[in-house]
Amino acid sequence: MTHRFVRIALVAVAAAWLSFAAAAQSLIRDTEIEDILREYTDPILEAAGLVPEDVGLFIINDPSLNAFVANGQRIHLHTGLIVASETPGQLKGVIAHETCHIACGHSISRARAASVASRPALISIGLGILAIAAGAPDAGAALIASSQQFAALNFFVHTRAEEATADQKAVDYLAALGESPAGLVEFFDNFRYQEVLSEARRFPYFRTHPLASDRIQTLRNRAEETGLMDTPPSERSVRQLEMMQAKIIGFLYTTNYVYQKYPQDDKSDPAHYARSIAALQAADVPTALRELEPLLEKEPENPYYHELKGDIFFRNGKAELAVEHHARAVELAPGRPLLLVNYAQSLLGRDAEGDVALAEQALRDALIREPNNAYGWSQLAIALDKQGRRAEAQLATAERAFHIGDYPRAQHFSNLAIRGLEPNTPLWRQASDIASATDPRLAENARLYRRR
Repeated sequence: MTHRFVRIALVAVAAAWLSFAAAAQSLIRDTEIEDILREYTDPILEAAGLVPEDVGLFIINDPSLNAFVANGQRIHLHTGLIVASETPGQLKGVIAHETCHIACGHSISRARAASVASRPALISIGLGILAIAAGAPDAGAALIASSQQFAALNFFVHTRAEEATADQKAVDYLAALGESPAGLVEFFDNFRYQEVLSEARRFPYFRTHPLASDRIQTLRNRAEETGLMDTPPSERSVRQLEMMQAKIIGFLYTTNYVYQKYPQDDKSDPAHYARSIAALQAADVPTALRELEPLLEKEPENPYYHELKGDIFFRNGKAELAVEHHARAVELAPGRPLLLVNYAQSLLGRDAEGDVALAEQALRDALIREPNNAYGWSQLAIALDKQGRRAEAQLATAERAFHIGDYPRAQHFSNLAIRGLEPNTPLWRQASDIASATDPRLAENARLYRRR
């Protein structure tokens, strides 16, 4: 009984610091949104003295409002944050704030703070266990339940100064780019009410970024000193934000919500975009194409409109029509891995003469740029199998399994590939590397195999 309570309590404490692990299960990818966010983020990273190529940017499918830095130089943004941003400046302000946590080394200091903060929690757990052993289970359970709160309060004492620093640095980064810091002030002002809510009811962002009136006033004073508060956002950045929001809402929200947000009499580009995507999700091909048509007429060389039209056809069993538009998207935005994978997938679906070879080349181009693209590897396995290259297809399947963390499957298919490939060739060594890395006898792999 005692050991069981120790394990439950430790899990409760760890959850406060590792909540991002669950969110990481729902990462989403979209070339257009990633390109826009990079256009917003990279100049801020450079202003902070960071190398943009070294900083990962990840989008999490979660309607709650949150952003955080985790696993080194990696910024994570919830879709809820993007949708809730009223101006580009608000989103850029949050990104600039998170950038400081990387540039200022807060990830390291927070790990230390978490360790220090957890000590009172562990003492509380110990007292709880003693109370249970002494015959007072209610008192013991209360002490264990309070341990996470003690740890959180201790942690926030350590991080309050870092949050204030990140506020100030965010203003500096934006000012260096000639951007208004008003958005960050507006963002905190808009959600000031979060401070009066209970911990459980707050948005995740404001559990780890506690607000206070003096903090907001200090930020406002610093922002006003820049003389840039009244600098308006560019028309381009406003449109980019509106199109990102329309795309997220179209794909991730209910059809009813889409039509409430973008009613039929709304003829704006974001409205057409969201309604076309919502129709795609509902397999309503005529409506999806009708809503997309005004956008393509206005911007016939927009690769993402061609990507969407290709998706509309492909997802409704018309691969022969999809190929043309995915090919056009790749032509207009060359080198984008996700567009290349879409193009290859449509070629494999059409399967006309020469399509499989073209698909293989597109997939190899995509995987050179993104070697951890698991879906790209799965499509390559199909292309290779269609050409009768079974051992190479097994290797591609092993790569796909490896990159999604399915080590038993990666071990199985890499060993099959080894037996079918010519020894000591590059492909044979590639398969051998996967087999070695996923060896069940390695101590670091034991947990993965037990879970399997």
